[in-house]
Amino acid sequence: MLLPIANNFVAAEDQPGALSHIDTLNDDGIAGILNLLGEHYDDPADAAADADAYIELIEAIDRHDLDCCVSVKPSQIGLDCGDDVFLTHLDRIVDAGTTHDVFVWIDMEDYTTTDVTLSAFEHHARKTNGAVGVCVQANLKRTREDIERLTDVPGKVRFVKGAYDEPKHVAYKKKSEVNEAYRDLITYAFESFTKGKVAVGSHDPEVIDYVEELARTYDTPYEFQLLMGVREDAQRELATDHDVYQYVPYGPKWMSYFYRRVRERKENALFALRAVLS
Repeated sequence: MLLPIANNFVAAEDQPGALSHIDTLNDDGIAGILNLLGEHYDDPADAAADADAYIELIEAIDRHDLDCCVSVKPSQIGLDCGDDVFLTHLDRIVDAGTTHDVFVWIDMEDYTTTDVTLSAFEHHARKTNGAVGVCVQANLKRTREDIERLTDVPGKVRFVKGAYDEPKHVAYKKKSEVNEAYRDLITYAFESFTKGKVAVGSHDPEVIDYVEELARTYDTPYEFQLLMGVREDAQRELATDHDVYQYVPYGPKWMSYFYRRVRERKENALFALRAVLS
């Protein structure tokens, strides 16, 4: 059972509750990105079970006619069991997404998974003419080179600052360096993407203003993606003029995700404390 404070950041423990949250979001003009919580499975049976759950989720999104896509973690669908396990399950999920017209995001995990994740994205993006997306992380020093590779790939690329504690030889460690890299990457994408769409994963008002400024100069399609439970009033306001997606986690493995959200930002911790006191 979800703690009362956790349900600000996690939609539900089960699929029906998650779909109900998306239905409410859609009424506010916001689309959803559903993520079934789970990662780093070393048992192929667990990976297969979550891949099956994603296929069932895709079918349910289509059946309920929701404005919603899904986002999967490579280690959740078998990457820790072997590249072939991950790629087999991703094929199944993308095929289901194509059949039911539900977009599929491939989340990015730590830096050791970047190559296989980008290769899988590029393969499916070209195969489906853009029915998949991938996340790239500004804190990784390699990311500029990675997005140069993606300039003519259809699909979507989500830009985030990066949440993994990567080693210094592969990642920027100073906040100022990450912020600068993030702006540079988004600018390059607006200038250079010929077939893809830019997805801006940030709650920072200065970043949002900067993206709106870029959009006045370039015709590159873009959207904003924000987390459930963070600046939701701003999300609804932003959705009056922009394509806005809310990243919505759900499932019984919610505990570790919730505490990570609370730890990573001071305002999230204060939000949770106010919920306890009230």
